[in-house]
Amino acid sequence: MKQRLLLLLIGAIFSIAIAEDKIKIIDKPIVFKQERIDLTKEYIQKHYGFSVDSIEIVPKIIVLHWTADMSFEKSFNRLKPQRLFSDRKDIAKASALNVSAHFLVARDGTIYRLMPENWMARHVIGLNYYSIGVENVGGKDNREEDLTREQLESNIKLIRYLKAKYPTIKKLIGHYEYREEEGTPEWLELDSGYRTEKRDPGKKFMRDVRERVKDLNLTK
Repeated sequence: MKQRLLLLLIGAIFSIAIAEDKIKIIDKPIVFKQERIDLTKEYIQKHYGFSVDSIEIVPKIIVLHWTADMSFEKSFNRLKPQRLFSDRKDIAKASALNVSAHFLVARDGTIYRLMPENWMARHVIGLNYYSIGVENVGGKDNREEDLTREQLESNIKLIRYLKAKYPTIKKLIGHYEYREEEGTPEWLELDSGYRTEKRDPGKKFMRDVRERVKDLNLTK
C-alpha cells in the first residue's frame, strides 16, 4: 500500500514537472494585502455562508474569461486595486471587493500570474470558492470573439499545468457558461438575485480549447 502511494506521488510530481517545463509563467502580482484578504473573507461569509480563517481554496474548476479591453495595461490596472471601481454598479452591491483573477494572458500569449493559485479570486458568481480564473486580454466591447492563436496555445498549456498540479480540478468552463453550474456541489451563491449575463471568452474559443484538452476529461 505504501509503495503504491509512493508511486502515485512520484507520478504526480513527474506530471507537474513536465507541465512546468512546457510553460513560462511571469509573476506580476496585483495588490493583495490585508484589506483585500479581509474583504474576501467577508465575501465568503456573505455569499457562501462560510466563516473562514484562510482564503485558501481547493480548486475544482477552471474558468476562462476575456477582459473586454484590448489593452494589457488597462486590463491589469482594472484587477490591481483592492477595492472595486465605482463604475461597476452591476456588482457593487454584492461587495466592495475588487474583481480579480489568478492569471492574465496577453495578446501575444504571455502568461502572467497575478495572485496565489490557491487563494480565492472574485471572477465568477457562485463558483469563486472552487475555481481558478484565467483572464485573456481582448473581447472588444465585450462582443468581439477576437482572442488570438497565441492566447489559445497559452490557455491550453495553462490548463494542462493546472490539471497536473491540482488533480482536484474536474471541470473547465467559459464564463458565459457559469449559470449552467447552478445546482451542482460547486455552486454556493446564497443571493438568488445576484446574476449577470456574460459572453466571454467566446464560444469558438471554448470549442477550440476543449478540442485540444479533451484527453484531460474535464467536464462542464
